[in-house]
Amino acid sequence: MIEILAKKFIKDHKNLQSAAVRTAYGTLCSAVGIVLNLLLCAGKMAAGLISGSVAIVADALNNLSDAGSSIVTLMGFKLAGKKPDADHPFGHGRMEYLSALAVAALILLMGFEMLKTSFEKIRFPEPIVFSWVSVGVLLASIGVKFYMSAYNRRIGEKIRSTAMTATAVDSLSDCISTVAVLIATVVGGFTPFQIDGYAGLVVACFILFAGYNAARDTISPLLGQAPDEELVHTIHSVVLEYPHIVGIHDLVVHDYGPGRLMVTLHAEVPAHMDILAIHDEVDNAEKELRRVLNCEATIHMDPIVTADPKVAAIREEVARLVTSIDERITIHDFRIVPGASHTNVLFDAVLPVDCELSESEAKAEIQRLIRTMDGNCFAVVEIDRSYV
Repeated sequence: MIEILAKKFIKDHKNLQSAAVRTAYGTLCSAVGIVLNLLLCAGKMAAGLISGSVAIVADALNNLSDAGSSIVTLMGFKLAGKKPDADHPFGHGRMEYLSALAVAALILLMGFEMLKTSFEKIRFPEPIVFSWVSVGVLLASIGVKFYMSAYNRRIGEKIRSTAMTATAVDSLSDCISTVAVLIATVVGGFTPFQIDGYAGLVVACFILFAGYNAARDTISPLLGQAPDEELVHTIHSVVLEYPHIVGIHDLVVHDYGPGRLMVTLHAEVPAHMDILAIHDEVDNAEKELRRVLNCEATIHMDPIVTADPKVAAIREEVARLVTSIDERITIHDFRIVPGASHTNVLFDAVLPVDCELSESEAKAEIQRLIRTMDGNCFAVVEIDRSYV
C-alpha cells in the first residue's frame, strides 16, 4: 500500500538522495501510521471495556501512544526538511533525531504506566468476559502491526531514517505483546486461571524495551557517533581511485541529520608534482564524494616525498616499529630533515580511540623506538586520535 501511495503522491519517488523525497516518505508513513493506530486503539478499547481485560485496554493505550508518536515523527520530518538559514547554516536535519527521542520518551512513559496498572491487576484480579469479537480484534491488530513494522523498516532502510527504524522496532514489539494479550484472553475465557495482569506485565516490558532501544539509537547520533564501516570504506575507495592520491588520514564525518553529511580529510600527494595539476585531481575527488554520498566534502592536500627510496625505506621501518606498540597505529605526514649532528624524523601517529597508552606515553615510546634505528635519529611526533 505504501509503495502505491508513494507512486501516486510523491513526485520523483525513486530519487532517495533528495531531501524533499525523504521528507515526503516520512510524512506519508507517519500519516498512515496515525490512521492505523487510531483504528486499532478504538477497536481494542471497545473490546477491552466489553471483556473487562486490563491487558487489552493497555494494548489499546499503547496504540494511542503509537499514534502520538507518529504525530511527533511527522512533525520531526517537517521541521527537518526546513532549508538552512542564517542561524542554522547546516540545516535542521537533526530535528529528525530529536523527534525520534521524543517518541522514545513517550514509549517509555506509556510503558511505566502500563507496568503500574498491570501490578494492580495482579494484586486484585477480576474475571474476564470472553468474546470472539475481542479475539478477532486482537488477531487483526497483530496482522496490521506486522505490516506496519515491515513497511517502516523497509522505508527506513531506503531513506536511512533512524526515526522510522525505531518505529518499525516498536511495531514489531507491539505484535509480540498483542500475542501475549491474546493468550491471556483465551486462557481467562476457557480456564479458571486469570493471567490478564501478567500478560499486561509482559506488554509493559516489551514497550519499555522498545522505548529503551529507540532512545539508544537516537541519542548516539546526537552525541556524535563514529561513521559506520561501510561509509568509511566507500570514502577510501572513492578518494584512492585517483592515481596521485597515495593515502588519506584525519578523516572526520560530521552528521547534521540523515542525508546531511560533511566529510573532511587530508590527502597525501607527491611533493614533486605540479601543484595545479594535483589540486585539480583533489577537486575532482571532492566532486565525486558529493556525487556518490550526497555530502559536502573538503579535502586538504598534504605533500609527501614519494620519489626518494631512502625516505620510503625509513618510513616503512618507522611504520613497522609503531605497530609493535599497537598494530592499529598508523603514521602520516612523514618527513625527514637531515642536519649536521642529527636527523629529525617528523610524522603524525594516529592512536585508536581505545588505545591503552596515553598520548604522552605513546609519544615517549615511539621516540624511544626511533632511537633504536639510529642513535642520530630523533622523532618529532604529533599524536592524533582516530575519529572513524
